[in-house]
This record gives sequence, C-alpha cells and structure tokens, in this order.
Amino acid sequence: MTIALITGASRGLGKSMAEHLAAKGIDLIITYHSKKAEAESVVALVKSKGRRAVALQLDVTRADSFDAFTAAVKQSLQQEWGRQDFDFLVNNAGMGMYSRIADTSPQVFDQMVDAHLKAPFFLTQKLLPLIKNGGRIVNISSGLARFTYPGFAAYAMMKGGIEVFTRYLAKELGERRITVNTIAPGAIATDFGGGRVRDDAETNRVIAAQTPLGRVGLPEDIGGAVSMLLSEDGRWINGQRIEVSGGIHL
Repeated sequence: MTIALITGASRGLGKSMAEHLAAKGIDLIITYHSKKAEAESVVALVKSKGRRAVALQLDVTRADSFDAFTAAVKQSLQQEWGRQDFDFLVNNAGMGMYSRIADTSPQVFDQMVDAHLKAPFFLTQKLLPLIKNGGRIVNISSGLARFTYPGFAAYAMMKGGIEVFTRYLAKELGERRITVNTIAPGAIATDFGGGRVRDDAETNRVIAAQTPLGRVGLPEDIGGAVSMLLSEDGRWINGQRIEVSGGIHL
C-alpha cells in the first residue's frame, strides 16, 4: 500500500488532494489545525473510497510541537498500517494574509514566516527519517511568487523561499531517490484568505478575464495536479516549480 501525509487537509485544496489521491488507491494521514469535525469528514470520505485514513492535529506555526507530531505519525503508521514509514509528503498547510507593505507588522510577518517558511523546512526535517526511499515530496507555493498583486508581499516572499527550498531539498535527497517539486496554484475559489476569489463576484470576474482559460481555479484543479505529480508517471520530474493557474498573466 501507498501512504501520503498531507498537512492542512481538512478543507480547501488539501481536502481535494486527499480525495484525488484516495481515488488513485492511496491511503492518507491528514492534519488539521482546529476543525476536527471537518477533518473527520475527510477521513470518512477517504474511507468511502475504500482507503484507510487518520487525522492528526497540527499547528504549523508551532515548530516546538513537531517532535510530538512526528511521534504521533510513527504511532499511527504502526497501529493503522503496521509500517514504520510513508511514501509521500505534501506540505500544504498555511493561511492567507492581505497587508500592504506599509501596514505589515512584525507580528504578522513572523506568523507568515512560521507557517509558510519554517514549518515546511523543519517539519520536513523531522519527517525525513519516516519517508520511504524512492518517495515524493510536494511543497505548495503560489502564483504570487511569479506575478504581483499589492498586499501580498510578505506571503509571496515566503512562497518564493519555498521554491528555493524545493530545489535544495531535491538536490540533497537525490541519493535517497526522493523527488521534490513545487506546485504553485493561481487564484482558487476557496475560503482561503477570507474567500474573496470565491465569494466576491467582481474579483472573480477580473481574475477570470486575466486567465486564458476564462475562469478562476477550482480546488479540484490543484488536487488533480498533485495527484498527477505523485503518480508513477511523474517519477522523472524533480526540483521543478509547476504553476497550476490556467495560464494567468502569461
């Protein structure tokens, strides 16, 4: 059996990733921050597709909790699967933030660092001994690391850092035959960042008009892309940034 660990999978993009991977016959460990009931509904969804799944609580802004989380992953692997390792890691968890540079406080900036930069780095570090040789890692970036919208400087800076981290991680893990890639979503209709892309008709219209395919992205667009990258057909893709944005701002 194949097992994937997805952080932040109780809703939105992470939920779609879990659903797509389960449909491909992959078992799941998912994490949630505070919405346990939503996470359990994702577990039930995965199980309805004939796969096994567990949900673990994780606050990615708390690097001091990563040892305990890693221990919980080890315990789940042994109890649920009788294994000591897993195959795929998807660093997805995070939060949106809109704040122009002149208005961004050090506290807000530090929160972005903790969630979007430190967490993927140090959580991956802790989990590396549990990732099977020949496995895969996918880090989630953003189209905002390539194109610019005022108000997203701090968030985009972190995602730019993740793209650099991906290349270095791919280089260092090559000897273990672990591939590492970045998926960079464009604007997606979810509740992320307050749900503006999904719920504000004018924002949705403007983004759709700037996208060659004529619409904003949907969660299943990203879930499908991650599933594709983690399939056997993606085995020779390594150290790459793959933007999944419908071609916005070409």
